[in-house]
Amino acid sequence: MASFMEDFSHEKIFARHAAAAGVGVSTEVALTCPLDVLKTLLQVTAGVHSQMDISSLVARVRSLSGLSGLYSGLGWMTLGKAPALGVRFGTYELLTAFYKDGREEKYVYVSEAFLAGLASGALESFVVTPFDLFKVRAQVTSITRHPSTEKSFPLLRTTSIVSKLLPGYSPDKRQWDRVSRLLSPLPIKHSNVISALKEYPWLITGSGQPPFVRDLKGPLSSISLEGWSVLWRGLRSGIFRDAAFSGFFFSCWQFLHDIVIDWKAFQMNPLPKSLEEIGPLSPLELSITAGLSGSVAAIASHSFDTARSRSQCIVTPKYITMERKFCKWKVPGTWVERFVGINPLDRKLLYHGLRVRMAQSGIACFALVGGYHLAVSHLLN
Repeated sequence: MASFMEDFSHEKIFARHAAAAGVGVSTEVALTCPLDVLKTLLQVTAGVHSQMDISSLVARVRSLSGLSGLYSGLGWMTLGKAPALGVRFGTYELLTAFYKDGREEKYVYVSEAFLAGLASGALESFVVTPFDLFKVRAQVTSITRHPSTEKSFPLLRTTSIVSKLLPGYSPDKRQWDRVSRLLSPLPIKHSNVISALKEYPWLITGSGQPPFVRDLKGPLSSISLEGWSVLWRGLRSGIFRDAAFSGFFFSCWQFLHDIVIDWKAFQMNPLPKSLEEIGPLSPLELSITAGLSGSVAAIASHSFDTARSRSQCIVTPKYITMERKFCKWKVPGTWVERFVGINPLDRKLLYHGLRVRMAQSGIACFALVGGYHLAVSHLLN
């Protein structure tokens, strides 16, 4: 009976901690989703010679999607945060428990926190990449005008190839009219060459170019056109981003934690002989140190985040991937850029949106840690 009550008590405590984690994640997502949308749009719309500022982006989002456009991708962001944070903090706690094993005061050095953060961030990237893909594409769609709002003439009937590769998409009549004008001077023997060309996936849009993100109607449309491999688009740059973020976040957090602990110990009289006599930090102190660490980690990982966001906005149909494989197409850029997944055309754009991401990461870490600890103290009491 005693063992049953003990197990029940442990399950109750676990459920309360899980509920507190849910409160922290919900608070973080609700506060930072608009900043995440603006950060992504600043990264994606950046060009070598021009870039939209924050006020222009907000005005465009409001005109095309309303104020709700600032919360585009909220569902995917929420779905991805819970398992990603679970992997990040769970792996970190397991590795640091290994480091602390055998030590009297269960102390973790800054270098150990950095290494544990690198490993936990790399594992986190495998979990969060599919959710990030659809989140980024939903955010980009919020400032993209759909062709149906730009044309007053009727769209063409969808062909069988289009319906298989891109369900729900209607070909652009303007592009097909342009193809007809280009082919009109040629001595065409085919009875209806335009209809024949529509059966080739290379002319799925009428221009020979891949469709835009706005033409994809959700996950099923992306998988149908690009294959299952699209779920891990940008994984390579994502591993470096999440590893750098987690490594710098946990090491900076441990460094600031040590400073605050030493300051508290200095103010105590008599001086404490162990960490247990100092006691834990307050939720406010933990939140502030976590927020500062999140901003520092954002600086260290932002270039990889930009490369990842820009790569996830590129639609690469299956037939293009197949062509590249057959032709043994070599990815452009230096070996370092190919290894970390950075497009050489984005070299001058890697730090666009840095300030917004610093604010977003700082607020996110502050809200996550603060909301979690406040919820834990409330539920356990």
